Amino acid sequence: MPTSLPARRRSRTAAATALLTAAALLTVTPAHADTGPGAQAAAAPSAPSALADGFGLTQVGAPEVRSATDFTITVTTPQLAGTHKIRIFLPSGYADSPTRRWPVAYFLHGAAGNPDDAAAAPALHNDSMITVAPDGGLKGWYANWVMQNTVLGAANWRTFHLDQVIPFIDANLRTLADRSHRAVVGLSMGGYGALRYAENRPDLFGHTAALSGGIDFGMGVIRGAVVATELNLPGAMCGASTSTVPGTGACTVDGPVVDSDAIFGSPYPVLGADRIWNEVDPAAPANLARLAGTGITLYTGNNDPIDFFTEGASNTVKARLDQLGIPSRYVDYTNGSALSPTCNGGHNYGCWAPAVADYIPHLQAAFAAAG
Repeated sequence: MPTSLPARRRSRTAAATALLTAAALLTVTPAHADTGPGAQAAAAPSAPSALADGFGLTQVGAPEVRSATDFTITVTTPQLAGTHKIRIFLPSGYADSPTRRWPVAYFLHGAAGNPDDAAAAPALHNDSMITVAPDGGLKGWYANWVMQNTVLGAANWRTFHLDQVIPFIDANLRTLADRSHRAVVGLSMGGYGALRYAENRPDLFGHTAALSGGIDFGMGVIRGAVVATELNLPGAMCGASTSTVPGTGACTVDGPVVDSDAIFGSPYPVLGADRIWNEVDPAAPANLARLAGTGITLYTGNNDPIDFFTEGASNTVKARLDQLGIPSRYVDYTNGSALSPTCNGGHNYGCWAPAVADYIPHLQAAFAAAG
C-alpha cells in the first residue's frame, strides 16, 4: 500500500477508497470515566480555591470536583465555539506544601475523545507532577482550522492550548513554568498534537511523547484519516470498526460533518494545494530539527489495522530523528505481550494505559534532573 498521495491518483473513486480504508484510523474508543453524577460532588475543603479568569478564558458553571486533587473546570473562549472542559490532576501533597512548585504534563486525547479520557491512564495522576487534560475537540486535530465558518464555528485549537490554557494554568496553580518542567503527551490524534506542539513551541515544552500517533502526513492513509474525521466516516463505518462506547454498542462520532478541506486545506499534492499539510507535518525533517534538546518518546503497537500504520509513521519519525542526530526513545511493543497483559498491540487504552505507566517514571526522572 503506498505511503503517500501520488498526484496521478486523484480520481473521486480513488479518493473515496482511501477514505473508507482510513475511516476508523485514529478514532479511539473514548474512556469517558468518572462522568456520572458522583463526579458532580461538592468541593472538598482542601480543593484549590476558585481559579481566576484570564488569558481569554472565562469559567462557566461550578467546577466538577471528584476529590481535592481531581477536578474539572468549564471555560469559554472567543477562539472556540461552545464550552470546553479542562480536567486537572494535582499531586496528593499539593495542598500540604503551599510553597512548593510542580512540573506539569499536558495530556492530549484522541479523536472522538474528551478530557475525561485521562482517567483511563491512571499513571497520569501522579504525586510528582500536575497533569492537565484540556478538551481537544472530537476532531480538532490540535490545529487552527483553515475554515472558521463551518457548522462548528470558531476552531482555533492551537491558540486555545498554547496561548490560553498554558498561561492560565501557570497563573492559577503553583507550576514550574519553564520548558524543562513542562511536557506534552498525547495518543492517536493527540499523538499528532503532542509532537506538533513540541515542534511548534520548543520554548514551551522540554518533553514530548506520542502514543500510536498520526505523526506522518506523508502517509496517504493518515491524511485520509484526518479527512475521514472531517466527514464523520468513522461513525458511518462503525459496524466495521471497534469505535463503540463501552457497554452500549453505540457508535462514537466525530461530530457534525464539515468540509474535507476544513482543517488543513486540500490534502491533494496538486500545484501546491497541500501546502499546509506539508508545513504542519510532524515527520518533516525541518520540523523534527526543532526538537533538538527536547526529550522525545514514541510508543506504538502493530497488531491491528490502525497501529499497523502508526508503527509505520513512528518508524519514519524515529529514522529521521536518528539522521538528524537527535536522541529519542522508541518503544514498539508490537503485539503487546511484552508491555502488559492488558495490551493486544492495538489502538486502545489496554495498551496506552501501561505505555503511559512506562513513560511516567522516565518523565519524573527528567523533571528531577532539571532541578
